[in-house]
Amino acid sequence: MQPSFTEKSVWIQLVSMLVALGAYSVVAGVMLSEGVDQLAAFVPLFVVSVVFLVVLQISGHTVAAITARPESPDERDRLIRWRSESNSSWIVAIGVLGGITALVVAVDPVWIAHCLLLSLFVSQVAAYVFQLVYYRRGMQGVGGV
Repeated sequence: MQPSFTEKSVWIQLVSMLVALGAYSVVAGVMLSEGVDQLAAFVPLFVVSVVFLVVLQISGHTVAAITARPESPDERDRLIRWRSESNSSWIVAIGVLGGITALVVAVDPVWIAHCLLLSLFVSQVAAYVFQLVYYRRGMQGVGGV
């Protein structure tokens, strides 16, 4: 079965996020391990990573649109997206609670910011993975459904 344009879009978003923000995570991890503790030092790296993410997504979606006819999301697509985001949202909640806890115990802001960013990144990757599983296997019996 040929994947729909929406499923291809999820693949594009997942791969581009893993590449762009994965690269950010590696470089930021090296910077943190070398003792960089000023949040401003990470801003240029983050901006470049986001621009790279956008370029990857635009390129991927352009190729997908050329090779397959885009269609409007239907009720199944909306349900899959909603259920996937619902299943992965707890990761952000844990990250926020971790960030608040870190504030209480006076952790450096650079670590708090990266804790929050990591929780957003992991949560979104999990949502994309759930979407792909739902497109391939259906929503019956997956993810607490």
